[in-house]
Amino acid sequence: MTAVDYSVLDNLEGSGRSFYPQRHWTNAPEAAVDYAIPVDDGVALSSRFHVVGKDNPTVLFFYGNGETAAGYDVIAPFYNRIGANFFVADYRGYGASGGSPTFTTMLSDARKVLDQLRDEMEELSFTGPVYVMGRSMGRHAAGELAVTAAEHINGVIIESGRPNLGRFTEGLDAESAQALEEAYHEKFYSINIPALVIHGERDELAPVADAVGMHDRMRTTEKHLEIIPGAGHNDLMYVGIQQYFDAIRTFMGRYAKK
Repeated sequence: MTAVDYSVLDNLEGSGRSFYPQRHWTNAPEAAVDYAIPVDDGVALSSRFHVVGKDNPTVLFFYGNGETAAGYDVIAPFYNRIGANFFVADYRGYGASGGSPTFTTMLSDARKVLDQLRDEMEELSFTGPVYVMGRSMGRHAAGELAVTAAEHINGVIIESGRPNLGRFTEGLDAESAQALEEAYHEKFYSINIPALVIHGERDELAPVADAVGMHDRMRTTEKHLEIIPGAGHNDLMYVGIQQYFDAIRTFMGRYAKK
């Protein structure tokens, strides 16, 4: 697949309306380890690794807009309870990270985060499979890795996401925006590793029909769709927490040996 130049999306109008950086950091909970991942000269991303076991699967998680890695301290235990290590990194300008976020650095930084995680797992003798998960805006980073680093990933999970660039194309002329959207669709649909799509039936920001269409058009034959009845964009884990984590646990178990 031909690489796409998304640098035009780094314009102030698109980025300024798409990112909502939050500054938030806490002391690491017990059994969690913090890392500062270097991504550029003088820029590092704050990250946190919630560990349950060296032989267990690991979920590399990219969160939605307006969230932070430290904000997932209350959610990480749910992943640990289904037997998964949980690694979450902030974007530039979020949490305790340096720099300012842009679309292209969000993608390139995701690859560096995965490299750092793999290095840490090797150094610590972790042997379990790795899954990449993106929630809402995090779909961009997760989708990037599912395509460009597929050989290092057992599967990808997209939660509350859809295959479009959202507000990042604001400020572009219609022709340029359409060309980038089409290229973005092609990338997402080219995913050819096991995939799980989780979505709220009543998602008010990303219509469920878009998520269903994304699932249906992914190239992989090993794909699964989990719709949470009655759930919106931000309450999936509260409306259908059992269904949500059962789907993730089943998915990880099914493809642990890939």
